[in-house]
Amino acid sequence: MSIFEYNGSALVAMVGKNCFAIASDRRLGVQLQTIATDFQKIYKIHDKLFIGLAGLATDTQTLYQRLVFRHKLYQLREERDMKPETFASLVSALLYEKRFGPYFCQPVIAGLGDEDKPFICTMDSIGAKELAKDFVVAGTASESLYGACESMFKPDMEAEELFETISQALLSSVDRDCLSGWGGHVYLVTPTEVTERILKGRMD
Repeated sequence: MSIFEYNGSALVAMVGKNCFAIASDRRLGVQLQTIATDFQKIYKIHDKLFIGLAGLATDTQTLYQRLVFRHKLYQLREERDMKPETFASLVSALLYEKRFGPYFCQPVIAGLGDEDKPFICTMDSIGAKELAKDFVVAGTASESLYGACESMFKPDMEAEELFETISQALLSSVDRDCLSGWGGHVYLVTPTEVTERILKGRMD
């Protein structure tokens, strides 16, 4: 078993019309044993920027703490919030400097940039970025997430339709992966508000 699959995870971010959604499962396991069913995998950097961290749970928490530290320094120096593109470059640089002993994380970054244009990207454990215009996935359920998102996604969805689409894609995908599941956690971000919802899924 790969170290990336040790705790199990499912992450997906999807863009809509001037909005985006980012969702994760809630399971924390040690291989096939479930330890917790309310584990946080999506973190808020500021009101219009979120990061989801799949992979080894201890590394995801360490990386998040370092990213919060770096973002606070940026806010003090620049007196503004970081743009999503800038933050993606920061995460990439942070991961790449540890390339010989990497954080076992797969980040998914989602945010609203200039003129509320949605930005999503993912990267591997050493910071190689992959940008997308529709959706990005990460974690042990990524293969089934690709399939579900490919079939369900359509461009320029309004916020509520986007929520419905990402939720159905997540729930149907974690049912096909034994290392992720136990419900879902969805953030829906528009230029004016952030909506957080908990999904009930199969509890097995």
